[in-house]
Amino acid sequence: MNALEVRAALALAIVYVLRMLGLFMVMPVLAVAAMDYPDYSPLLVGLAVGGYGLTQAALQIPMGMMSDRWGRKPVILLGLSVFAIGSFIAAQADTMAWLIIGRILQGAGAIAGAIMALATDVSRESQRAKVLAIIGIAIGFSFYLAVLLGPMIADSWGMAGIFAITGILAVACMPLIVWVVPTGVSLSSGDTLPQKGQLRRLIFSSQLWRLNVSVMLLHMMITLLFVQLPVTLLHFDMTLDSHWTLYLPVLGASIIGLIIMMGAARGKTPKSLLLISVIMMAVAFGMMGAQDHAWWVVVMAVILFFTGFNYLEANFPALVSSIAPAGEKGTAMGIYASFQFFGAFIGGVLSGIVTDIWTPETAYLVGAMAAVLWLLVVSGIKEVSRVKRVMMNARFSDSQTASLKSSLATVPGVLEITLSSEDGTVYLKVDRDFDASKARQILASA
Repeated sequence: MNALEVRAALALAIVYVLRMLGLFMVMPVLAVAAMDYPDYSPLLVGLAVGGYGLTQAALQIPMGMMSDRWGRKPVILLGLSVFAIGSFIAAQADTMAWLIIGRILQGAGAIAGAIMALATDVSRESQRAKVLAIIGIAIGFSFYLAVLLGPMIADSWGMAGIFAITGILAVACMPLIVWVVPTGVSLSSGDTLPQKGQLRRLIFSSQLWRLNVSVMLLHMMITLLFVQLPVTLLHFDMTLDSHWTLYLPVLGASIIGLIIMMGAARGKTPKSLLLISVIMMAVAFGMMGAQDHAWWVVVMAVILFFTGFNYLEANFPALVSSIAPAGEKGTAMGIYASFQFFGAFIGGVLSGIVTDIWTPETAYLVGAMAAVLWLLVVSGIKEVSRVKRVMMNARFSDSQTASLKSSLATVPGVLEITLSSEDGTVYLKVDRDFDASKARQILASA
């Protein structure tokens, strides 16, 4: 990568980390800290934890498309502004109702698609995967950092402190976007941003819907866990400021488990490991739902849960990328992200309702039953090989499309072809045998 690409990748990764910290730091804290509000109830806690997911799910695709029309940076700055306003409202909240409003506004700053599109705009095709990988690593890192930092900050400055810091960090991201991240030429790409005409077909795709439902259930379950787990830890005389002492070794152990599973996968995504991950989460919830469980049961359950969660969270996006048709990855990932955030909303609401009517243990058992049903969805996922996506530019007319597609199909390693004569773009799904030079020769002769 050149200096421009390194600068863009690091700046956008920092923006992503600081924004996701604000969304996630409250998860291990809110269920306990919310007890101080006068209108406290388990249902409102669930809405406060998962409320951001509703607006994230609703606005993820529209704001990505909007960045094509208005430009990447204006949409990102708009999203950061709304996110900051929501953070400051939550910081000043003296009731759960105002806290929920703040969280919903935080979610309205849905800029994930615009950030990824900007990263694509400012990087060369040969280096684009590296830029996006840096941002992807930052997203995963932000979750672990948030789980550890949340209880510590809450102990010193309370919930208001978490949200105030979050709002300040969002404002601090704006100069990075304006002056540090280069302004690239907007490349409206079907492999980068959602395209309206593809939505209906991809939502009902026989394989993609299984992955969309799976990521919805995955984030439903982690939200459900964090509505209940902080309160469960109080039963073992663990004060909120000491919760990180559980999370740190648990996350460390689950990462080791993830490494072992990834090694067993050998660069692929076997369906057996997907099923094992779901079973691990089901067992974890079943253990947590048992009456009068011991401390070691909680620790083992949380390790099992996060090992399964980490593996699925890391591999589902790769499966979406492999299955989505050439030139339609942007739409597929936009739908996937919307389901992901909607799952967080469902998890918060479901956990709150079940706890309100029955008990926290019942909420854990509901999670276990959901995981058992989830196995039916995952069992229908077909194993696919990892593929690479290539985008090339060429001048060709509609009348040349059929012959050009036929010629490209003879290139070694080409698996799938999508042509767009309107903007002169060729989208290819290829394997490791792809002969790029031959493909370029065919396009040059067109």
